[in-house]
Amino acid sequence: MTMMNLMNLLGEKKYREIAVKLKEQNVVDLADLLMGLDAELQPLVFRMIDKSKAAEVFSYLDDEEQQALVQKFTPGEISSILEALSADDAVDFLEDMPANVVTRLLENVGADTRNNINRLLKYEEDSAGSIMTTEYVTLHQEMTVGQALDKILRVGINSETVYTCYVVERRRLIGIVTGKDLMTNHRDTRIADLMLKEFICVHTTDDKEDVAKRFSKYGLIAMPVLDKDELLVGIVTFDDAWDVMTEETTEDIQKMAAMESNDESYLRTSVFSHARHRIIWLMVLMFSASITGAIITRYEDAFAVIPLLVSFIPMLMDTGGNCGSQSSTLVIRGLAIDELHFSDTLAILWKEFRVAILVGVALSVMNGIRIFIMYRDLGIAIVVSISLMATIMVAKLVGCMLPIAAKRCKLDPAIMASPVITTVVDTCSIIIYFKIATMIFKI
Repeated sequence: MTMMNLMNLLGEKKYREIAVKLKEQNVVDLADLLMGLDAELQPLVFRMIDKSKAAEVFSYLDDEEQQALVQKFTPGEISSILEALSADDAVDFLEDMPANVVTRLLENVGADTRNNINRLLKYEEDSAGSIMTTEYVTLHQEMTVGQALDKILRVGINSETVYTCYVVERRRLIGIVTGKDLMTNHRDTRIADLMLKEFICVHTTDDKEDVAKRFSKYGLIAMPVLDKDELLVGIVTFDDAWDVMTEETTEDIQKMAAMESNDESYLRTSVFSHARHRIIWLMVLMFSASITGAIITRYEDAFAVIPLLVSFIPMLMDTGGNCGSQSSTLVIRGLAIDELHFSDTLAILWKEFRVAILVGVALSVMNGIRIFIMYRDLGIAIVVSISLMATIMVAKLVGCMLPIAAKRCKLDPAIMASPVITTVVDTCSIIIYFKIATMIFKI
């Protein structure tokens, strides 16, 4: 159903027909449809969605839409939604709401649901515990495949996933069994003979970004979460890990552009907030650029003797900044996906040094020939070429070293991206250029 069709049917008050068409829609498409409606129409259309889909549709809505809808729900509707939501989705919804509102909402749900949600809300925001769910299938090693399948039939509908089941003994995880193994083995086969005793797991206090990286590294669908006593308390699923990776990537992109991180969408963020998130870094970079200006003023005598020197400053600074940005981008990516580590520093430096030589020679030769043809001045061509070669080498090394240093200092390497690298390299390129010029021309 398109938005136009929906609006036409609403205008004609054909609510039964709308309900039939909504039942045929995918939950993600339904969420998109709801978010495109005016605020006063959202509750009306949401109530027409099939009850079996309503909670899942609600979980795909943006935070603003969720909070607006809840304010117009009856206590019974709130209870129905929270009871049907998986525990981790319910926590995601409640985390951004005021404490008094959370308390009021939880009064409308059953004791078990309230206890599960409260337990998850206690974990640190950036921990594995905050993104895990407590809805999973547990088995015992004495069970047979038939008994396991019967249990999945009973409880699977309320579980986050049935593709992986967890074999426990007194709440201690001793193995895992995949859904494929259960469906491809005889019903009399014992779980003890099928379970994998070697498995990847995380702890409730682990950083959620590290958890997401493990999903990427091992290609998992779900991962068990243990508490400090090594007892199974929940699982993290791939969709939650994907959300974490999306958040972290967004945050890194913002930092690489010299902006404060912001969780709100672009269009929903006010102009004032956009300005506030950008202005601090811009001020820092603006004042740091004054260092470059101060260095240039020290070489006014060189300008007076050879005014042509000034015309090559932008080219040197831009080339240096671009070279540094290339190196820093590759290193930041490598650090982000755990491809590179601090122990690789020497290998990274050696590789970037060799790259800098090849790039520097190619650009310096081409630029030197261009300058000589245009100005018929071999001295200027040599000065600019040597300066360009040195600038590229410095830029490449600075570009790869600053992110590694930031990582070593427990900082986000993304802050050492283009703007910071460019500012540092600009200063270095000016110093190199005029040092070489004054040495060769004796000025």
